[in-house]
Amino acid sequence: MLGLLRSLWSFRAYVASSILSDFKTRFVRSRMGFAWVVINPLAQVCIYAFILSGLMASRIQGIENRFGYAIYLLAGLLAWNLFSEIVDRLMKVFINNANVIKKVRFPRIVLPVIVVGTALINNAALFVVMCVLFALFGYPLTPEILLVIPAALLVSAFAACVGLVLGVLNVFIRDIEQIVPILLQVVFWFTPIVYPPNIIPERFRGLLELSPVYHLVDVYHRLIVYAEPVPWASIAYVVVLVLILAPLALFLFRRASPEMVDVL
Repeated sequence: MLGLLRSLWSFRAYVASSILSDFKTRFVRSRMGFAWVVINPLAQVCIYAFILSGLMASRIQGIENRFGYAIYLLAGLLAWNLFSEIVDRLMKVFINNANVIKKVRFPRIVLPVIVVGTALINNAALFVVMCVLFALFGYPLTPEILLVIPAALLVSAFAACVGLVLGVLNVFIRDIEQIVPILLQVVFWFTPIVYPPNIIPERFRGLLELSPVYHLVDVYHRLIVYAEPVPWASIAYVVVLVLILAPLALFLFRRASPEMVDVL
């Protein structure tokens, strides 16, 4: 672990320049540029709001605002987009950088760090836009909303653990890249993002609460939508999972790293 941290610190300039380069590669040739970071999720919100607002608006409790459903959606998607982006990009990170890995000697752990850093910046831009929209909707911004910053770090840590394991496995079992998007869709629809948890029958809520993504989205909803205190039980559950998964993910990464070059 200490060796990985020392490697990251010695390559900190490379990590920063790679994050900047990633932005340039993704947006410099686009007329809309960085706006695509927020246009895609906002389009997603508009589609769901247009289709489901009439059905769900009356079921969103505790929001006295005619844009209540859109507000609820934005908060949930803010957490989900960060999680899904990190998992999806980490799953492909070693395969997408196969030429670099085979030709250049460097600590490969910097590749996942670059992905997480880029995703956090993308999510921060979406968070700023979301705050502006809330102000336009006439929804009050409370001090609790600032706690989304450490919540985003927790989402990133959990997603990084899951994504790193999937990224290593994907090098050796390419079916992973086909299976994971399906699983992400299942997790998305079994997480109260486009619907409130109160519509789920009581007998099934216990099963949904086993999902760490459920708790992460719940943290965002409580802090952003309802301005409630930090749900420590939800946070503790995810923190424990991260503390268990992180050493396992790093162990798998270190054991598989020497063989990755041959397989890639």
